[in-house]
Amino acid sequence: MSAIISTTPYKCQFNQQGNNPTTGQCQGPDDVVQGGITASMPGGSWLGALVSGVITDIFGRKTSIQIGALIWIVGSILVCASQNIPMLIVGRIINGFSVGICSAQVPVYISELSPPSKRGRFIGMQQWAITWGIAIMFFICYGSQFINGAAAFRLPWGLQMIPALLLFFGLMVLPESPRWLAKHDRWEEAKAVLVLVHGKGDPHSQLVARELAEIKEVVDFERANADVSWLELLSPKMINRTHIGLFTQIWSQLTGMNVMMYYISYIFTMTGSGDDVLLPSGIQFIINVVMTVPALIWLDRWGRRWPMLIGAFFMCLWLCINAGLFAVYSHAPAPHQFDTAAISMVISGRPAKAVIASTYLFVASYAPTWGPVSWTYPAELYPLRVRGKAVALATSANWAFNFALAYFVPPSFANITWKTYVLFAVFCFAMFWHTFFMFPETANKTLEEVEAIFENNNPGSIKYIGTPAWKTHNDRSIVRLERNLASSEEKIGIEHSTSPKA
Repeated sequence: MSAIISTTPYKCQFNQQGNNPTTGQCQGPDDVVQGGITASMPGGSWLGALVSGVITDIFGRKTSIQIGALIWIVGSILVCASQNIPMLIVGRIINGFSVGICSAQVPVYISELSPPSKRGRFIGMQQWAITWGIAIMFFICYGSQFINGAAAFRLPWGLQMIPALLLFFGLMVLPESPRWLAKHDRWEEAKAVLVLVHGKGDPHSQLVARELAEIKEVVDFERANADVSWLELLSPKMINRTHIGLFTQIWSQLTGMNVMMYYISYIFTMTGSGDDVLLPSGIQFIINVVMTVPALIWLDRWGRRWPMLIGAFFMCLWLCINAGLFAVYSHAPAPHQFDTAAISMVISGRPAKAVIASTYLFVASYAPTWGPVSWTYPAELYPLRVRGKAVALATSANWAFNFALAYFVPPSFANITWKTYVLFAVFCFAMFWHTFFMFPETANKTLEEVEAIFENNNPGSIKYIGTPAWKTHNDRSIVRLERNLASSEEKIGIEHSTSPKA
């Protein structure tokens, strides 16, 4: 959408404001309606994320993602064929429903298949793939703007169906989550999957034995309790984890990163980048792709807490710089200078270049930190019995705030101008301290070991919170076990835990 909203074919097809009285050109939707069009997809994603927990518990992680791919194709057909704003919004809501399902369950699927020492890297690769998709789609839209007529936006909207088809058929050859299989008493299949993805084909792998024993212990414990419900996520033992998962996704939106993605063409128009704002706007998408790579390589070594803390600090810095530059050096545009009231400031010269630079640096700060970690972290927090629903709830919070920001940022730029940047800077400041005091380290721990962090019976633990977040650390000793270099004591422990009970 960010590459299309500033193009003439799009404005003329959805010309809600009529023609500009000065230039005679199509003005397209006003700032409120454009906010609604943009926000309709995250609005649908919120609903999709909520129901995904039920779908995945019934049909499995893999099948739920395939269902999401089919729904995306239906939504893309409607969007591609849209004749008016209501039809476009309905299509984007259906697209969003698909995104909600997939964005909630893909991290769960990956986390349940991944070895503990590589889980962050693999989920980070999901985020990297997303950045590639955004960048490729942006430049397809950029190239399509040179096509005359409605094909300029219908072509890229139609091409969106291809990745969904590849996802649907590609998943057919991939295994189901071993933890979901175990939960449904398909133990032989669960073991076969663990041998395939963790044991390198060796059915006697120590890591497979340990993982299978821990999964069995968790499944047996959970079956001794009542069936899981949404209210369990608000129970005293679970409320802290629920709040951490929710706020991980909420803060990732309140960084303002998606504002950069959705409305970057507005921001670059304010800096006087000329008629062709899409090309310089596209540089941020390239930065997003490139700067996600360090997280793929080192995220499991860095852990989860430090990237979130460092990312929040630097994003706050760049947002404050942009706010100061616009506050001091910008002025209001001339009447009818722009087609939307959201382009409410004009800045030029060196301050404009500084705004562009700090915008790029903001993206470079988000990409290796909150970008991948916000999807990796929630999937690691919860026990198996509530994981599907809990991650679905956390992801729904992501999309609820995505919807709110997509809808309200254009009116925000129109009404409070540069103070919009101050607002997001305050959010980044708050998330830094919230992360420091409340978000524990989960890297390089099995999903069952993460459970122990939140127990109240640990030395120094706090009631309903568990081990204080600032006392948790990134212990990489699990890497030795995964490489079959466990000490003799570890081997004895594994053999004991997997031996038949009398």
